[in-house]
Amino acid sequence: MEFKIANKAKMLTFVLMAGGLLMLVIGLIMHRSDHNFLTRLLSNTLINSFFFFSIGLGALFFLALQYATETGWYATVKRVIEALAGFIPVGIVLMVVALLTLTFTNGAHVYTWMDPDVTDTASHHYDEMIDGKSGYLNKAFFWIRTLIYLATYYVFYKGFRARSLEEDRVGGTEIHFKNYRKGALFLVFFSVFSSTSVWDWIMSIDVHWFSTLFGWYTFAGMWCTTMTVLVMLVLYLKKQGYLPKVNDSHIHDIGKWTFATSFLWSYLFFSQFMLIWYANIGEEATYYIQRIEEYQLMYFGMFFINFAFPMLLLMSRDAKRSANILIFVGLIIVCGHWVDVYIMVSGGSMGATASIGFVEIGMAVAFLGLFIRVVLTNLTKAPLTPVNHPFLDESIHHEI
Repeated sequence: MEFKIANKAKMLTFVLMAGGLLMLVIGLIMHRSDHNFLTRLLSNTLINSFFFFSIGLGALFFLALQYATETGWYATVKRVIEALAGFIPVGIVLMVVALLTLTFTNGAHVYTWMDPDVTDTASHHYDEMIDGKSGYLNKAFFWIRTLIYLATYYVFYKGFRARSLEEDRVGGTEIHFKNYRKGALFLVFFSVFSSTSVWDWIMSIDVHWFSTLFGWYTFAGMWCTTMTVLVMLVLYLKKQGYLPKVNDSHIHDIGKWTFATSFLWSYLFFSQFMLIWYANIGEEATYYIQRIEEYQLMYFGMFFINFAFPMLLLMSRDAKRSANILIFVGLIIVCGHWVDVYIMVSGGSMGATASIGFVEIGMAVAFLGLFIRVVLTNLTKAPLTPVNHPFLDESIHHEI
């Protein structure tokens, strides 16, 4: 069955993008004279570029995981996963624009290590610790790593997508086993890049701080957000009369992934926090001290939302099959994890001067409209149900 974007959906994406841009312009006019105007603008560009790119990247990871484990149940929702992963090319452009702008503005107080004064021993802004990390944290090496990350993600996405469409035409198992091998290979790259990329893009904002759990923690948030968006998108398509072969068991499975990844994120949040709090080493604790003092309600509220809501509302089997509950919890989780990324970036770049206003909401809404439009457009480019997937019959008869 071919998917067509409903007029209401087209209008929604237009309203989100136009309304978000209008709010952004109003916010920029209101704050144009602020001394931290540029930092605020570029921080929010990075927040939203990374957040929505990470959803596409999480979908690519989940797709590769299904290939590598030769999972059968997912075949009927495979094209929905591919549609989310299809945001990667757009996300790459957004990330490049955000990071290039920050590079040409010497970090704009977001990446303080990009400011040449902090590694100039003659400057009163000289920072010995940053200078000591300059062998790794310098613009040239940063961009070499970034381009490697983005190129790897793009090449694997294009390969998976091309082989998926080819499989519709030729059938057989040869393409399936090629995807099996490529999926396993991607997981090898991703096991490294998922951590090192967020060290570069996010953790280096707090350049004096470090955590060996930060990469896994960020990855868990990415994965949880992706599964949440996936289940809401599948439910939307079902409501529109598409995906007739997707049954309650498929919804239940994606709901279980949402539930499980919420607990994974919560576990890593607590593990990172507890170990640093218990050790109470100044170089490590400063990250939490700043965020607890300056974002206390938002910070712990974000944790409560991302942990308690899935735990309390998605515990039962029936809840994981209820469209209303899944969408309600899903919307809360997506907002909660956006706030998580907001605190990661703004806590280090703006500190106590950060606030959520027209700039933050407007840019997030505009990016959301763009994301929805790109994903829905991706859904129109191939049949929603794969034709010759070797596990299609198993997926159609999936019951738990």
